[in-house]
Amino acid sequence: MAAQHTLVMFLRALTLWMFHVFMPCLGANVKIGIPENYDGIFPWYLSKLPSLTTNYSELLIRGDDEGIFGVDAAFLYALKPLDREKQPSYSLQMMYRMAGQRQSFTVEVCVIDKNDNVPTFSAVSMRGSVQLGLLKGIPFMRVEASDRDDRNTAHAELRFLLMDQTPRIPAAHMFAIDSVQGEVSLTEDGASTLDPEMCGRYKLLVMVKDMAGKANAFFSTGTVTVEVTGNTWASPDPVRLQENLPGPYPIPISQVKWSGSQAEYSLEGEFPEMLFTISMDGVISLNAPLDRETQDQFQISIVVERPDGREIAKPVELRVMVGDANDNRPTFPQAQYHTVVKELAHRGTEILTVQAADNDDPKTDNVRIFYRLVVQIPETPRALFRVDRDSGVISVQADSMEGTAPQYTLTITAEDAKGLNSSCTVVVTVQDENNNAPVFSQHEYGPYHIPEDALVGTTVTAVVAGDADVRGGDSWQVNYRLESGNEEDVFILAVDRHTNEVSLVLSKVLDFERESEYILVLSARNPVALVRGRYGPASTATVSIYVDDVNEGPILSQSHYEVTVREGEEPGRVIATIRGHDPDSHPIRYSLRGDTKRYFSIGKYSGELKTVQALDREENSTYTMEVIAVDGRNANLSASTLVTVQILDVNDNSPVLVGDYSWKYLCTPRWEEQALVLASRDSDGPQHGGRLNFSLRSDATVRRNWKLTPINDTHTNLSLNIPYLSPEVYTVPFTISDSSSPPRSTFINLPVTVCPCNIRGNCKMAAKQLEGMPTIQSAVGILLGTFAFIGIILVVIFVRLSYQNPKRPSRTSQERVPLNISL
Repeated sequence: MAAQHTLVMFLRALTLWMFHVFMPCLGANVKIGIPENYDGIFPWYLSKLPSLTTNYSELLIRGDDEGIFGVDAAFLYALKPLDREKQPSYSLQMMYRMAGQRQSFTVEVCVIDKNDNVPTFSAVSMRGSVQLGLLKGIPFMRVEASDRDDRNTAHAELRFLLMDQTPRIPAAHMFAIDSVQGEVSLTEDGASTLDPEMCGRYKLLVMVKDMAGKANAFFSTGTVTVEVTGNTWASPDPVRLQENLPGPYPIPISQVKWSGSQAEYSLEGEFPEMLFTISMDGVISLNAPLDRETQDQFQISIVVERPDGREIAKPVELRVMVGDANDNRPTFPQAQYHTVVKELAHRGTEILTVQAADNDDPKTDNVRIFYRLVVQIPETPRALFRVDRDSGVISVQADSMEGTAPQYTLTITAEDAKGLNSSCTVVVTVQDENNNAPVFSQHEYGPYHIPEDALVGTTVTAVVAGDADVRGGDSWQVNYRLESGNEEDVFILAVDRHTNEVSLVLSKVLDFERESEYILVLSARNPVALVRGRYGPASTATVSIYVDDVNEGPILSQSHYEVTVREGEEPGRVIATIRGHDPDSHPIRYSLRGDTKRYFSIGKYSGELKTVQALDREENSTYTMEVIAVDGRNANLSASTLVTVQILDVNDNSPVLVGDYSWKYLCTPRWEEQALVLASRDSDGPQHGGRLNFSLRSDATVRRNWKLTPINDTHTNLSLNIPYLSPEVYTVPFTISDSSSPPRSTFINLPVTVCPCNIRGNCKMAAKQLEGMPTIQSAVGILLGTFAFIGIILVVIFVRLSYQNPKRPSRTSQERVPLNISL
């Protein structure tokens, strides 16, 4: 009994733990959830009733028609398993007596679902039809299935799967099924290869599984029969409509029909909004007149969609062609034309073609145009122009245009078969032709005299060749050319295009000694070819020019001389020769200007430039002077040139130490980074004195105690090379060398004070003096002795002055007489 009681209590505790974790029912005082199909030990204790204590009596349960439930020691129990599909919940009314009073409360027992039902298809035989042209992924039917398990759990969450297709032609996978919705549609292969003549019926094996398709789910299968049907969905025949139809509108022009499921239609294409519309029945209508000149045809795409907006099939095309009506007048592309006709043009010469355009259909007679010349300004007794009736070609009607007005204005009309017309203006300019050659008024010009020192640009003379053609035109313009006598281009021609006058202008310096006379042959030609006649002797003239002799000054061969001389060169050396000549073969005298220190001399007649004394580059590296060349017969005629003498550097200076280092010192023991900065200088140029090198004397003690560290080309650091050196004044021997080859050097003995320093870097005590060097005490003694000696001399002088000059009667007057000192 004890073991049985223990087992019962364990089952009660287990039951309480199990059912308190399930979702409770709503709307009751006590809510209990229990799973269906319990197969354990009965009675099955469900839960302790918190509202029922152990001292109750006369318990009555209402709502339990099958006598399933009972109460033991305030525990609710069940006597058999529950089935959720039979009854999903029980509402039990607990009525009892407590302390002599009647009480009650409600217990809601919710039966929790288990996956104990197999999903089944809603119909034994499932059938559907698919239309030709249906796009892939568009459902054409839906299979349905149900599961008796709880819809709010995964037990009734169904998934569909297409298992097989029979027959597998023309492709093995022509259909697809939506796993959740059960919608059947075509695959890519199915949409492209579906053919009722090849196969008009397919059987599809479909599976439905619960538990969202998991591996342990229940499933069942079914067969779907799919009939393949034809479709009326195809592009309608092209439609031809006349433009400007009188109406009334809208006018039905075509119709399409989707023969499958419910569909909606829409139109797409390049046309104004609402020009074409389509009804729910697929009737396409025209809503406004068409204009062929605006658009002569329309390509309309007809789209078919499901009510949810998904496109069902590929769009079909409707082509609408617009027929022409003669409703456009011919028009010229421009209101005015400009053309030119030559004055020698003969009859029939075509000068311009005008063509009007008609926007009507070019394949009809509506675009046939006729041309007429209606007005000519100014008018003439004879017809000068004509226009071809059909082609619009304007040509010359007269035998010649010579003697006519320079310009005419023509009005041309274009008219179609219906009488619609427009006009344009043609401005015809009669172009002058070169039928007259230019001629000179005389055959010879000159002779003209011009001095040989005439400036370049001087005008010698001006002549003109007259031309009888129209003034200002190309036929009137004259081009001049010097045919002979100007082989060295001494003269140039300058033409005034407004008057055709040509000026003969000097372009080079004249030289009487070289050429004293010029005979120039001048020709005149037009820039365009002669169309009648030829150039004769009258189009050529001779111009004679004599050059008058003028005494000319000397000419130097160079405007600037650059000379280089090494410093220290021996005086008297020729450093340059100034070359000059006189056009008149007169002698030339040379002199210098600007050599204020008389360092140079020049040969009076030879032009040889020499040094008078040795030159020092460190004193002056560049000398600039002027050489004057004077005509030997006329001192007012001269020429000059600059001479720049560059002095080349020679290594003639040794480097020197720069600065005072007597007041500087180094600390001992050695302070880090403390050093004397030594500066040096070399007066030579960078080639010889560029980088200066410091080196200690080759002595072991010196090199042990001291160290030289270069800073740059001219400075170096002198520092202690050992940690400690006894305080005193040391002599540091070193050499400064320049960078020349061979180098010049200077030996230095530099006194350097080494002393102990405080924390501020100042010497604590005086260092031991260098032997042979004066001390501070000795220097002060010498200074005081010197002052004493000077004082004695001054006393002696004043005593002697007092004896040589007796006292004056008046002190005032005595003070005014200056003291005479004789030393």
